[in-house]
Amino acid sequence: MNMRDDPSILLPAATIAGTRYGASVLEAGNAIHDASTGEVIGWQEHADAAQVDAAVRAAHAALDAWRNRTPASRGEILRKIAELIAANRERLSSMQQKVSGKPPLEADTDVSDAIATFDYYAGLCADASHFAADTLTLPDDTVTGERRYEAVGVAALIVPWNFPMVTTAWKIAPALAAGCTAVLKPSELTSPVEHLLAEIMTAAGVPDGVVNIVNGGGEVGALLAAHPLVDKISFTGSTAIGRKVMQTAALDMKRVTLELGGKSALIVRADADIEHAVALAMGGAFTNAGQMCSATSRIIVHDDVYRKFVAALEAAVRALVVAPPHIGNVAMGPLVSHAQRARVQALVEQGVAGGATVAFSGALDAACAEGFFMAPVVIAEPDADNVLWTDEVFGPVACVKSFRTDDEAIALANDTRYGLVATVVTRDEDATRRYRHALRAGLVWINTPQLIFPQVCWGGLGLSGIGRELGVAGLRSYQELRHAITARG
Repeated sequence: MNMRDDPSILLPAATIAGTRYGASVLEAGNAIHDASTGEVIGWQEHADAAQVDAAVRAAHAALDAWRNRTPASRGEILRKIAELIAANRERLSSMQQKVSGKPPLEADTDVSDAIATFDYYAGLCADASHFAADTLTLPDDTVTGERRYEAVGVAALIVPWNFPMVTTAWKIAPALAAGCTAVLKPSELTSPVEHLLAEIMTAAGVPDGVVNIVNGGGEVGALLAAHPLVDKISFTGSTAIGRKVMQTAALDMKRVTLELGGKSALIVRADADIEHAVALAMGGAFTNAGQMCSATSRIIVHDDVYRKFVAALEAAVRALVVAPPHIGNVAMGPLVSHAQRARVQALVEQGVAGGATVAFSGALDAACAEGFFMAPVVIAEPDADNVLWTDEVFGPVACVKSFRTDDEAIALANDTRYGLVATVVTRDEDATRRYRHALRAGLVWINTPQLIFPQVCWGGLGLSGIGRELGVAGLRSYQELRHAITARG
């Protein structure tokens, strides 16, 4: 049966001002797969240029009414979105598991993250101080000064496939809180989750035109980013595409936030609790099958505990249950697609051909006969210029290197074009203070898993991007800072 013949599994090309639109060309679209089985479960239609234009114009038409609402009223809608996500937790988690193959715990964590994000920005909206004008003290008593933040305008939000719904919440919640309207472009690989979230936003009372959706691949994202009525672009994805987005934004001086790649380090000092260090290494490298910009896939271990750590890591990797979501004790799921698995495998082959040594690898559960699974791989002591050490792999591949001094560990960690996150495992308070300041990363975790809170900004240095998401800075990224100077009467 042609997937296009069954409307129940047909996802629209665009949703504009509350109306769903199909593709203008029959072939414009792509199959949606269950990552754990490879089975085709739906069809995503792709928007054309006219639909992208209509979506942006709908957002532009809805802008004045939305940004002129009180922040408190916008916050009430954000709070309702959080409540409805919570009420639909099982449905959303199930779709995450089906489309992405995420283990139940990971999928449920994604839902919790989205709830927390909408709830946080609802709280900011309830605090008038984040939106009120400030009076400035000026050195001339004949004038008064005022500082205020106002909505940027129409925001183009382009999100990836590795954390559907999560990265969408990180962008839509602050954009709506700030008073912006939006056009969302989800990944064509995982769009069913975003469609469910869009239904929730409508049910929560988001007015027609305030959030619009255009679906498709990179060509749709490019059309959206280049539209002259778009005032702000927020993009999460690869550094290579981020460069193109930035070039496009420069033409009209659009405001831009780029959350891009990473090649992050986890440092294990000689005083570390090895069991805890291994747990952090496993989570940092193999959560979401390593498909994380924050993956701490460069594991840097003090020479004194190197052998002990590697032995414990090997035992953990070999015991890791790689399986579909329904298998008990599953800890790692598949990669998102056949193409992504082939890309990761090709990088491993390239790294090995360049001199890297596979120290050990994990195994796949018998239930992984189908789908896009790949066993975790650990590389020992790669050269500093090996592709597996320098480049973002975005798969279940970790490298381990030894060090002797803190200076050497810091130098190894900072020797990268990226700068998103880092993790340090140590019991030494002086070392903690030093690493916290010396590591070139947007966020440093000390002895903790990769905890992410909406109160804490997210973003990196270098090739990891520009700007920050989450926190008050995330709200400000959708606002323009403006001033006024007025003569006293």
